[in-house]
Amino acid sequence: MGSYWSKSQEKPRPGAALGWAVLAFSLVVLTSPDLAHAESDGSVALAMPLPLTAQPGDVARGRAIVASRQTGLCLLCHAGPFPEERFQGTLAPDLSGIVQRRSAGELRARIVDARRFNPETIMPAYFRTDGLDRVASAFQGQTILNAQQVEDVVAFLLSLKP
Repeated sequence: MGSYWSKSQEKPRPGAALGWAVLAFSLVVLTSPDLAHAESDGSVALAMPLPLTAQPGDVARGRAIVASRQTGLCLLCHAGPFPEERFQGTLAPDLSGIVQRRSAGELRARIVDARRFNPETIMPAYFRTDGLDRVASAFQGQTILNAQQVEDVVAFLLSLKP
């Protein structure tokens, strides 16, 4: 498949991907204090605990972004509590119970750049402009969502309490 995510078209050596993933994870943890924090058991969790904006996210706007087939495109891969939406995705976790599995900071970090958690993910980096491949010149230097939209999506996802 033509890759939006990798610069190289050559096939990786066996084990090379794991080595690069460990190196990338280590670099992210060591160089991004806003993303890394130590858990009480000594493990490291990746999160962005601080909001990207001073204004809190809006649940209704966040829902509209997630459900939009033009803006967020989340429903291409995810399903969720959207009875009015047909053809919801099955490639990624259902969003209905996400608040039971992820904190606000973890959700925010995954929306900003899911590749920090899984270098092989097909989820786009919604709030990153560097290190991307095959970006049309009209969209270079632009994020998919702005900071307020990221916070709106986080607010919506946090509202999905069972």
